[in-house]
Formats: sequence, structure tokens, C-alpha cells
Amino acid sequence: MKDQKKVVVEKKILLPFILITSLFALWGFANDITNPMVAAFKTVMEISNAKAAMVQFAFYGGYATMAIPAALIIKRYSYKLGIIIGLGLYAIGALLFYPAAQFEIFSFFLVSLYILTFGLAFLETTANPYILSMGDPATATRRLNLAQSFNPMGSILGMFVASKVILSALESDKRDAAGNLIFDTLSAAEKAAIRTNDLAVIRNPYVILGFVVILMLIIIAVAKMPKRESADHEIHPWHSAKKLFKNNIYREGVIAQVFYVGAQIMCWTFIIQYADNLGIPKAEAQNYNIVAMAIFITSRFISTALMKYLNPRFMLTLFAVGGMLTTTGVILIQGMPGLYLLVATSAFMSLMFPTIYGIALEDVGDDATLGAAGLVMAIVGGALMPPLQGFIIDQGTIGFLPAVNFSFILPFICFVVIAIYGYRTYRALKA
Repeated sequence: MKDQKKVVVEKKILLPFILITSLFALWGFANDITNPMVAAFKTVMEISNAKAAMVQFAFYGGYATMAIPAALIIKRYSYKLGIIIGLGLYAIGALLFYPAAQFEIFSFFLVSLYILTFGLAFLETTANPYILSMGDPATATRRLNLAQSFNPMGSILGMFVASKVILSALESDKRDAAGNLIFDTLSAAEKAAIRTNDLAVIRNPYVILGFVVILMLIIIAVAKMPKRESADHEIHPWHSAKKLFKNNIYREGVIAQVFYVGAQIMCWTFIIQYADNLGIPKAEAQNYNIVAMAIFITSRFISTALMKYLNPRFMLTLFAVGGMLTTTGVILIQGMPGLYLLVATSAFMSLMFPTIYGIALEDVGDDATLGAAGLVMAIVGGALMPPLQGFIIDQGTIGFLPAVNFSFILPFICFVVIAIYGYRTYRALKA
């Protein structure tokens, strides 16, 4: 390929590239430390599953609320300002966990998460196109895949902290010999004491995270970062939106990204349910999730290297077909082989988010910041699919298959949509 000898990251922007790449790990950590908090809050706050699920609503709602305002601010001013605002909001949201725990009000925690994800929306809307702009356009997708490789590293650390630091230390989750929660049998006074303890356990990692984010904010604020010298800083949101909507590759890229995020969340969320259906304890089942993430990281680095020789659009199509094959096995093959195929699906998901992102923004020019916001908002669309999969799983059996197996028809459909997008964009490139 003609870009084999082109440098992915030039030496002169290596430090800025490292600093911005570290942000990918920071929001990966936030995502995966927060997911298990749904179950933690349900028990300690004695609330319903529906109310506990407001944790995810607040989390993804922050992306929906702030992605467009973030894009407009970045467009008007600079990538660096967008990063600084994002880190500031991230730190404020994390530090608000301290008063939330002091007052022991669930809605206070939700507001904290909502503000925290205002910051994440700024960071994702800014960092992705910023990485794309740091060098030759011919290597932009490879560069973004490299940066995105550090996102799951943060995710694994978030999973580890949630499991080993928070969940394992919760007094409200202690069980008797029969496996029943002891917390449910205690007096109001005993519950109150445990609640105070457990909310402090939940609070502490977020507060520490807040100070880490402040440190990163200071480092980036004083660092010399690349500027968009020739970029148009005028804001024409409706004009940009119309141009983006008319761009088939961008418009279909947003749709593909919605389905990708849905597939990712479903495959990683319901590994535990799939394993539970095989009689594997939940604590042990979580290990399969960690293995899936390790495979995801490894595959991300391998696929990024392969992009030196293979077109990213072709690879997206190929990996989507791979996801279709593994999820077909997950649906039809019962027992441990089906679980192994579910874990293996992460290998094929590895390149999808940054590759769809890079392809979609390839030819949008100065509309990239608003375009990036649309792709970040696609994260919200992914939240629509897991509840539907959960509803299918609740049916018990569908035909001759366990419902948990059949439910993976939804990720299969997602991969079909992604394969079509990859093929259409590859064919358009060859035309």
C-alpha cells in the first residue's frame, strides 16, 4: 500500500500524542468502574432495579446532552480548550461523590455522574478528531486505532478497581451460608451504619480519580499542543449539519456506530448471564469478561499493525463478518464452546469503533468537530439495545434454544449492519 512508509506519529508531536492518548484510558476507566455500580447502589440504597438503572441513564445522558455543545466550543476555539473543559467537568463530577456520600442521597450520585460524563463527552468529542489531525491523513485511521488501544487498558483497570476495591469491600453484599444477603435481615440502625460505610467505599476511588484528572488537566494546560492553524473557527451549525447529513459515508457511519456500541455493550454485559445459564458462579463468570477485554486489547494492536498492509474499510468488513460467525455460534452452540465463541467475539469488535469513526470523518473537512459530536452521541444509541436483549433473556426459552443463546441474534444483526457499511465504503473507495 502507498502509505506503508508514512510515519503514523511524527517525533515532533510525540508528547502531545501521548498526552491525548492517555485520555482514552481515563474515560475507559470511568466507563468500567461505573457499570457495576448499578448492582451496588441497588443493594445499599435499597432501591428497585429500575431505579438503580438510572446510573446508566445519567451516565449516557451526559454524552447526549453535551456532545453538540462541546463540538461548537471546540469549533469556535481550540482542541486544547475542549480538553481542558472536559477534564475540569470530569474532575468536578468525580469529586462530587464526596458530598453525595456524606448526604447519602442517590440522586446526588446521579447528578455527579451526569456532570462527570459532561466531561467525557467533551473529551471524546475532542480527542478523537484531534488524534486524526496529528499527522498525515493517509495514516489517520491507523493513528486513531493506536490511540484507542489504550481505552480498554483503562477499562480493565476500572473493572479491577470495581471488583477488588469496591464490590469486594461492600458490607451490604455479605451473604450467609445459604447465599442470602445478610443486609436484608438487619435492623434499620444496622443498615444505616453499613450504608454509611459502603457509600464511603464507593466514594473513595472516584475522589482519588478526581485528583488524578486535575493533575492531567494541569499537565495539558502547560504543555505546548498542536493547533489548527488553517482551520475555520466560524460556527455554522445548521450549515454543517446539512452538509454532514448529505454525506452518505458520514451519515451511514453514525448508524453503524450506533449498532457497534450496541453490540459491544450487549456482548460484554451478558457474558455473565450466558455463563450463569451454564451453572458458572457470577464471580467466576466475571473472569471471562476480563479475558474478553484482554483479547480485545491484543486484537486492537494486531489489527492496527495490519492496517499498514490492508485497507481499513476492507478490514472492517472482514472483522464484521467474523463477528457474525462467532455470534452465530453463540446462538446455536450450547455449552462451553458457545461461551468461548462469545469471548472470542471481542477480537472482531476491537477495531470497529475507531475505524468507523475514522472512515466517517475522512472527508468532512472543517465539519469534523460537529461530525465527531454525532459519532459520540451514537454511544447513547447503544444503550437502547441491551434492555431489549434483557427482555429476550427473561423469556427463558425460545423454540429449542435457551433465550440467553437466542438473545445474541441482536449483536448478530449489529454486525450485519457494520459489514454492510464496511463493504459499501470499500466499494465507494474502489469506484
